[in-house]
Amino acid sequence: MPEKVPEKFNTPYQPQNTEASIYKKWEDSGFFNPDNLPGDRTEPFTIVLPPPNVTGTLHLGHAYEDTLQDIVTRFQRMRGKKALWIPGTDSAAIATQARVEKNLQKDEGKTRHDIGREELVKRVKEFAKQSESTILNQVRRMGASLDWSRYAYTLDEKRDRAVFTAFVRMYEAGLIYRGHRIVNWDPKGQTTISDDEMVYQEEKSKFYYLQYGPFVIGTARPETKFGDKYVVVHPDDARYAHFEHGQKIELEWINGPITATVIKDTASDPEIGTGAMTITPWHSVIDFEIAERHGLEKQQVIDKYGKLLPIAGEFAGIKIAEAREKIVERLKEKGLVVKIDEEYVHNIAISERTGAVVEPQIMEQWFIGVDRPFTIPHSEIPGIENGSETTLKKLMRASVESGAVDMPQEGFRNTYFHWIDNLHDWCISRQIWFGHRIPVWYRGDETYCGVEAPAGDGWEQDPDVLDTWFSSALWTFSTLGWPEATADLKNFHPTSFMSPAYEILQLWVSRMILMSTFHLGQVPFKKVMIHGLVRAKDGRKFSKSLNNGVDPLDMIEKYGADALRMGLIIGAAIGSDIRFDEQKIKAYKLFANKIWNITRFTLSQDNTGEVKQELKDEFDAMAADVTKDIEEYRIYMAAEKLYHYVWDRFAAQILEESKGKPEYGASLYYILENSLKLLHPFMPFLTEEIWTSIPGHTSLLMVEAWPTK
Repeated sequence: MPEKVPEKFNTPYQPQNTEASIYKKWEDSGFFNPDNLPGDRTEPFTIVLPPPNVTGTLHLGHAYEDTLQDIVTRFQRMRGKKALWIPGTDSAAIATQARVEKNLQKDEGKTRHDIGREELVKRVKEFAKQSESTILNQVRRMGASLDWSRYAYTLDEKRDRAVFTAFVRMYEAGLIYRGHRIVNWDPKGQTTISDDEMVYQEEKSKFYYLQYGPFVIGTARPETKFGDKYVVVHPDDARYAHFEHGQKIELEWINGPITATVIKDTASDPEIGTGAMTITPWHSVIDFEIAERHGLEKQQVIDKYGKLLPIAGEFAGIKIAEAREKIVERLKEKGLVVKIDEEYVHNIAISERTGAVVEPQIMEQWFIGVDRPFTIPHSEIPGIENGSETTLKKLMRASVESGAVDMPQEGFRNTYFHWIDNLHDWCISRQIWFGHRIPVWYRGDETYCGVEAPAGDGWEQDPDVLDTWFSSALWTFSTLGWPEATADLKNFHPTSFMSPAYEILQLWVSRMILMSTFHLGQVPFKKVMIHGLVRAKDGRKFSKSLNNGVDPLDMIEKYGADALRMGLIIGAAIGSDIRFDEQKIKAYKLFANKIWNITRFTLSQDNTGEVKQELKDEFDAMAADVTKDIEEYRIYMAAEKLYHYVWDRFAAQILEESKGKPEYGASLYYILENSLKLLHPFMPFLTEEIWTSIPGHTSLLMVEAWPTK
């Protein structure tokens, strides 16, 4: 073999032997930082990494998301953009504190109250710091070309200032307030939780039809009915036309006679059951809204620990699950049980962290008012003028309706609008100790809200911390230095692209739009492409109970990061769920070896002479097609076209035709070098290893110019 073929190509490609050193080359080059990129680059391209939990580990969802965003970033970098991909991690406050509290109980037999707030927060911070390097190193293993010099953590000093500034500004605008509203309450964790921190579990139980005066009502939870003194029917339900709205009726109930009131409201569906329902406003979101519309009283039946209150009479102090059958027996004795459906199946909300059944409660908490009017001083959102009166809901809708945020996937766009139309005020306070503590202090009747603590003695800070989604919602601009007017903020915001999973469209994407439009008058990103979930080969979710989990690092050890990246991307249309198949990963390991062997053969040829025009034209047309696919975020199609061209056309046909024909040498070099460029965003390790091994190449492939005609 000619001397110009490096010795390494005499043996099969072994990604395990090269990937770490290649990544070090990239980091050492400084080219992950757009300020260091060669050439005169003026047009920015920015992505912020959806921050993984600092105490988590890389899973296949992360691996897919990281691959997708890295492909786009590397592509734009090679296209001459000032490409910036900002790394960061999230504190995941509830989850992180729960882990530490569990360890505390297991190792020392203590609770957080035994060691106090200051000591617990210290331990949680230490635990998070120890875990931080694990997830960051795992992200590096995927080949993520992140600018580590701009690394951000949701609880670091700069993000602290951003969070407190955001809170104070929204408080002063009248959008953040403290009030009594219904929230998701975790009776075991003793904190409010977001919708995202709940999972729904199918439960088979009984459904009870109860006589409520002249009405028959249905419920799966008779233990909540002690406070029910309103019966709701639809205004157009002919069965109840003889009842007047507001009419009082006397009836016998669980603990004796009560006076009930008839309420006519469209929330009652005539097609469900008897069309009549009683409401428990303290413990149901729908019932709370009905009560708010009609100015009805609300009575608490269940306490913060899931036990019945004195309103339940002799059942007071009993946990609701234990009280149910006893209450039903009482109703039977009174002749108030009409029938019982023994086969009722429904979903119940479970706290993901503690396993407790979530109990809606009316509580005094901190909220963001999404319908409260305010004057926006600066707006770059079409349809929202500077100095005009608007609401957060209007800003969120206008951002997408106007196209300022391009959300091309119609189904997800409709989901977004539906969520906004039904959006309630956002509960932002949590009853835990780890997180951004609410920047409000009290002294007697005085209240102070500020970024810094107030001067003077006697002030006590609000004990609650902010929902982690509050800090995450600032992510596109807090990572760029806001509230300071930094060069990064000016140059790189709004960011160019965001691609999270559909499960956090409402919880994160929507709230980033809310925060960015209020604080900057800008949208947070210009395009958002929602991707699906990575599932097992049979379509089921990965879960511990099914024992079907796949560790992406195991796949990297067996097949290399490039093979994993290709296996996750090809066949994965953005927006659709992805079925993971290890055999695909194995196939792309073979593809990596095929490219390695193509390189060995090509380097053995004489590259002098002319490139055959027909081969060049054919390749250039394919390259233009792939380029368009990536520009339009059809990433899976671009990868598949490259795979088939290199394997089926270049290796199987062109190389075979060239054997014994030295005049093909220049054409082989042209196709190889430009194929490596096209493949680089998808298979960065392999392509960089080959590129820097080709005699005469002195620069890194990651900053080579993208092929054009």
